[in-house]
Amino acid sequence: MQDATQGHEELLKFGARSLQALQGGRGEPVLILHDVDYVNEWQAFEQLLAARFALTAPSHPGFGASELPPELDSVDDLAYLYLDLLREVGPHHVIGFGFGGWLAAEMAVRCDDDFRSLVLVDAVGIKVGDRLTRDIADTFVLRPADFLKLAWHDAEAGATKMKLASLSELNEKDALTVMRNRETAALFGWNPFMHNPKLASRLSRIRVPTLVLWGESDRIVTPAYGRAFAERIHGAEFRTIANSGHYPHLETPNESAAAVTRFLENQARRQ
Repeated sequence: MQDATQGHEELLKFGARSLQALQGGRGEPVLILHDVDYVNEWQAFEQLLAARFALTAPSHPGFGASELPPELDSVDDLAYLYLDLLREVGPHHVIGFGFGGWLAAEMAVRCDDDFRSLVLVDAVGIKVGDRLTRDIADTFVLRPADFLKLAWHDAEAGATKMKLASLSELNEKDALTVMRNRETAALFGWNPFMHNPKLASRLSRIRVPTLVLWGESDRIVTPAYGRAFAERIHGAEFRTIANSGHYPHLETPNESAAAVTRFLENQARRQ
């Protein structure tokens, strides 16, 4: 019998769209939206979560092997694309990491009818300081080694776990994926950099149970930024993960999966 906690690649089709996706697990359905500086893979976090939940982790349009139709050129477009997906497949718990957290928040402020709950992990997407304050580190201009120092509690561990051009030994397929991801990230998040100036004021529209989970050592978007995110969402719970930076699901997968599992199971009991 196949181990349900192991992910497998599928072509996720809905309406006229299709996306490369990883799927696995059994239980209540969970949609996972990935970050930008990350190759979408099934790792320890997903395997642990798949013991309790049925996971779908698509590669965003223009990332991985997912096509990028020319009419999709904004975060707004991506938010509606994923809302269309939920409308077709039914309500899901939604987890967004970094850029994926931005997408999840943009979806929820538009329509959260098909959300069972929302988890934002070290999300970007809002402006909390004044116009002269940099809220989000400009990852597009950082050298890989400097990026890891900001993004990871343990930069050396990050160097072994992340696929980064000019730092990691990449095969041709991974190198092309990393470069394509980078190009698409710039399309969707360059100007203004990784945020929507209007999103912060709209977060109060979210009415589904929400967990905002943050790595204590994140210096891409600090825990203070995370608290500001949570404070704008009605009833949101804010939690931090020790010994973790911007990618707690990669750096401390056991602790991160346990925190998410507890939250999702609590919501399942209440529904």
